[in-house]
Amino acid sequence: MSENPISIDAAFDSGNVEVVSIEGAMARLRIRKDKDSDFLQWFHFRVGNCAGREVLLEIVDLEASAYPQGWPGYRACVSEDRAYWGRAETGYDKACNGGTLTIRYAPAGDLAWFAYFAPYSHERHNDLVAEAALSEGVSHRTLGHSLDGRAIDCLDLGEGEKHVWLYARQHPGESMAEWWMEGALEMLCDQADPIARKLRQLCSFHVVPNCNPDGSFRGHLRTNAVGTNLNREWDNPTAERSPEVLAIRNAMDATGVDFAMDVHGDEAIPANFLAGFEGIPSWTDELGASYERYRQILKRRTPDFQTKLGYPAARPGKANLSMSTNQVAERFGACAMTLEMPFKDHDPMRDPDQGWSPERCKLLARDCMGALLEWLGE
Repeated sequence: MSENPISIDAAFDSGNVEVVSIEGAMARLRIRKDKDSDFLQWFHFRVGNCAGREVLLEIVDLEASAYPQGWPGYRACVSEDRAYWGRAETGYDKACNGGTLTIRYAPAGDLAWFAYFAPYSHERHNDLVAEAALSEGVSHRTLGHSLDGRAIDCLDLGEGEKHVWLYARQHPGESMAEWWMEGALEMLCDQADPIARKLRQLCSFHVVPNCNPDGSFRGHLRTNAVGTNLNREWDNPTAERSPEVLAIRNAMDATGVDFAMDVHGDEAIPANFLAGFEGIPSWTDELGASYERYRQILKRRTPDFQTKLGYPAARPGKANLSMSTNQVAERFGACAMTLEMPFKDHDPMRDPDQGWSPERCKLLARDCMGALLEWLGE
């Protein structure tokens, strides 16, 4: 008599997987594409009826994913209480079934959740916004609405002359970006934190924790409800394809921008790094030097940041102005940058239990804010 089969569910906030077959404690799975798009990479699902046995999960056809180079060396995130996210034993064979990620895990209980990275739910987002909005000196505004009608939340705080914009999850599957936002907001809203107090004196912060709530809820990797990659819309956002970007950019136009950080995750590179705005038409060596100074300050402040690995710089005059960092630097003369965190681990400081984790995202945010204060010359 064969053993009872495990169950697989993904019909929840940010869930994404399709079941190909289940036999006993083994399942073959496939990732669903973003709606109206060919992007696929994010997965999030629950395994039931698994206590007391090792489950074997095969996710197939991954050479057709958005970033197949992200799978070698990657370990899947797993949780049994949905609070602590560890890493499961994981391997990748590009020659098997169109590219197969094999995950092995023996749960202590009857349920285990697996995800590409620790999820950040819409309910947790609402809790984050509510708590921050209750903090002294913080105001909330809705910049606009997504195509599914969700609010684009913005939290404003500080009374300084420098306008600082922090925004995350243009690419919704990069959930580490909102964990970073949680760390940044917890620090900035802390009335007892001396760095936060000084930053609020010097700066006016505008914080958008989630630019793409529809894609986040739908379990997308990179796009919104109609398959638009928001970080390729900044030169010409429209209400029909990218109302999220249109709302944020209009709000930036109203305040101006002196410093901006767009928070992301990278599938392939096992490290934290920054990408700048090299190649914009109005590039000046002075503006470039201010960005490089911030990078060096952050590198000195934390071993969870490095400058050796990253993206190649654009050649002079060749910057893609549809991307937010380039558009914001060009449009406002701002020191703008994209922070990339890994789905894998920050290899210079590896963590064998969790890899890159929500906890480390939040700590990095604090160091980024400390680096900002130092960058401002205080």
